[in-house]
Amino acid sequence: MTSKLRIWVGVGAFALVQAGPHLADAVHLKTSGTAWAQEGGEGGEGGQNEGGEGGEGGEGGGARLSYSLLTTDPDAFAYDAGPVLGHHVAHVHASYAAAAAGAKTLQQTVDALLASPSADTLAAARKSWLEARPAYLVTEAFRFYDGPIEEIEGRINAWPLNEAFIDYVEGQPQAGLVNDTSRALTLDVILASDQASDEADVTTGWHAIEFLLWGQDLSAEGPGNRPYTDYVAGSPANDRRREYLRLVTGQLVADLDSLAAAWDPAAGPYAAQFNALPPREALGRMVQGMATLAGFEFMSERLAVALDSGDQEDEHSCFSDSTKQDFVYDLKGIADVWTGEGAAGAGPGIGSLVAARDPQLKAAVDGLLADATAAVAALGDPWDRVLAAPQGSPERAAAERAVTSLESLGEGLKKAGNNLGLLVIIPTG
Repeated sequence: MTSKLRIWVGVGAFALVQAGPHLADAVHLKTSGTAWAQEGGEGGEGGQNEGGEGGEGGEGGGARLSYSLLTTDPDAFAYDAGPVLGHHVAHVHASYAAAAAGAKTLQQTVDALLASPSADTLAAARKSWLEARPAYLVTEAFRFYDGPIEEIEGRINAWPLNEAFIDYVEGQPQAGLVNDTSRALTLDVILASDQASDEADVTTGWHAIEFLLWGQDLSAEGPGNRPYTDYVAGSPANDRRREYLRLVTGQLVADLDSLAAAWDPAAGPYAAQFNALPPREALGRMVQGMATLAGFEFMSERLAVALDSGDQEDEHSCFSDSTKQDFVYDLKGIADVWTGEGAAGAGPGIGSLVAARDPQLKAAVDGLLADATAAVAALGDPWDRVLAAPQGSPERAAAERAVTSLESLGEGLKKAGNNLGLLVIIPTG
């Protein structure tokens, strides 16, 4: 079955010229002044996308009018997506609830650190941060399609982070909001300052908390080593730092709670909106999130860009040296949506729908997922040591293999989506 559809999108105008009687790509994108053309039978990559992650330069996944391939055949995509969609809502809700629970445990250990600063209470807070991250990382598969996460994602997980905008760094002992006593240190000030003039001027979220707990990572052999004495009350800088850490940790908890509430199957406003979508529109969002995370955000922004620059500032969790953990659990989040496993327990996933229509394609994507999982597991740790490794080294070879495997996985997920009648667009830059 072949057909072509050419779509030119300008400022507020859509012009469609279709050839062929059956299947055509409907690339309905909101754009801002630049014409865009798409031609072909599979749903292309590219186009003008809005949205993106604060502090990451905006990586696509913006608003689209449709996530479905157009067809004139009413039986072209006749399958029952209801069980998959119902389980997915439960899975997303349970995943955000687990992330919020982890953040609340982190908040408790931060409170203990502030109540009694010591090497032990600082170590406990760091441990809680590390243990809370996986539950959040798996939720990154729910991004890139204008769900409730997109509005606040930059406040939760923005990076890279300009440390000197928050607190002292090597050679700048009076840097940052913490040391600027001319300004009141309130949550409103922190939020208003977040990425206000530069996307790297991040003031909130996981990585702001990470920096406040570990400090700069100045060694290729281990994480940052901020002293617990930074949290002993009594000096203006320490008192402001204590308040900063308390405020941004509380904001993280509130934001994750709001996402869990939005996806609550019983009363969540976004869960109701998602459930009201035509099935292929809802499925399209699911696959768009998986494919964009694998084939662009993870593959390019988090792996390839850092490898190309060799700059530790491009490392995702550089202060704690836990970037390898980020990679492992981002991929697990993709796998959970595909298989139906995860926080809500086992249930039908996207893969089950593909298996019923094309078992060979399902097996192929399973293989790509297994290959990517093995490639990510083989990555060096800590990641900054990989970035410092010379070209042609085994560390870099393993990382380049992971880049290739993730790109292939993204393309495989896109094909699986097309098989289900879904329009999947993987950004290219």
